Amino acid sequence: MTILVFVGSLLVAMAMGIPIAFALLASGVTLMWHLDLFDAQILAQNVIGGADSFPLLAVPFFMLAGEIMNAGGLSRRIVDFALALVGHVKGGLGYVTIMAGCLLSALSGSAVADAAALTALLLPMMVSAGHDKARAGGLIAATGVIGPVIPPSIGLVIFGVAANVSISKLFLAAIVPGLLIGGALWLTWAWLVRREKIVPPPAKSTAEILATFRGALWALMLPVIILVGLRMGVFTPTEAAVVAAVYALFVSMAIYRELSWKDLYAVFVNAAKTSAIVMFLIAAAMVSAWLITVADLPSKVVGLLQPFMDNKILLMLAIMVLVMVVGTAMDMTPTILILTPVLMPIIKAAGIDPVYFGVMFIINNSIGLITPPVGTVLNVVAGVGRISMDDLTKGVVPFMIAEFAILFLMVLFPWLVTWPAKFFHG
Repeated sequence: MTILVFVGSLLVAMAMGIPIAFALLASGVTLMWHLDLFDAQILAQNVIGGADSFPLLAVPFFMLAGEIMNAGGLSRRIVDFALALVGHVKGGLGYVTIMAGCLLSALSGSAVADAAALTALLLPMMVSAGHDKARAGGLIAATGVIGPVIPPSIGLVIFGVAANVSISKLFLAAIVPGLLIGGALWLTWAWLVRREKIVPPPAKSTAEILATFRGALWALMLPVIILVGLRMGVFTPTEAAVVAAVYALFVSMAIYRELSWKDLYAVFVNAAKTSAIVMFLIAAAMVSAWLITVADLPSKVVGLLQPFMDNKILLMLAIMVLVMVVGTAMDMTPTILILTPVLMPIIKAAGIDPVYFGVMFIINNSIGLITPPVGTVLNVVAGVGRISMDDLTKGVVPFMIAEFAILFLMVLFPWLVTWPAKFFHG
């Protein structure tokens, strides 16, 4: 009955069109009344305490870093470098999209920011070259969701805080899975374009490739600085976010000189708006997280999953299918905040590595960003690229299937995640 009250009130609030943050608060209050625990002071304390977290400072700073990179020319130079490397092969612009997406993922950690930048920069080129617009948009959307996987990742930060799991370990464990997803998209694109009759542009000379590399070098140094700093223990993930923002600001204003003082206001306002939405979601979800613990909902869910508890692979398959279904109707951040306190006790009881689960959970939630009807990244690509949602959905399906295939491959073979995690973390 407790589960029904919580889920039912949340779904009713969402069906009424109430914003998800307020829907979470409404479901929390409803559950409080059901448990006869309503207290406005406890409600306020949980909301304030939910956002009062040092690790969560990484979120606004990574948001700011992403805004600066797009406005300051870092994203464009990375695309130019990828174009010089593989733009001349058949279907080269698709490979450029995947390469640039992986590199941008290592800069901003935001799927929406990466997808918007790639759509604006590459979609017109792909259409001019003769590629189907819906398929090209589908590839860009599918590449954009690598953003929350390859570190630095805002999704991993939120999960790490909600689950009390080391964010540094999550970052390092997600590198190889993110690259595997990129590899799957590469093979899928190669299969789809093999029969297209498109004449690629001539190959760039070595001098031109070196010139674009020199232009992108400052941008390419950022993920190296962050990952080496995390691996060597120079700074925490939160401090890494500050380093990323300050470095991007310095390069944009002092090196590339594409960001002026008068542009800074708009950049900071955009980052503040996005950060405020995410932080309020986190604060509102903490009320539900506290009540989930008080109502002992995890033990009730354990009872439902009891038949799978003796087999880690079957349990992970069941959980991944559950998250996949939820991802079609709910955005990434609220899904993480709602399901993490429910699923983590189950994961610990089954003896599954929390870092491995966290990476898998975030990958699944990331793919949910391109599953209709919600599909935040789909909406961004459709809006920026002026593509109908129906056409874009058809275009993204092959790439979405490839990403789910990699996800379930890592469920069957956990060492694909755990071994690289041990290698990077030492």
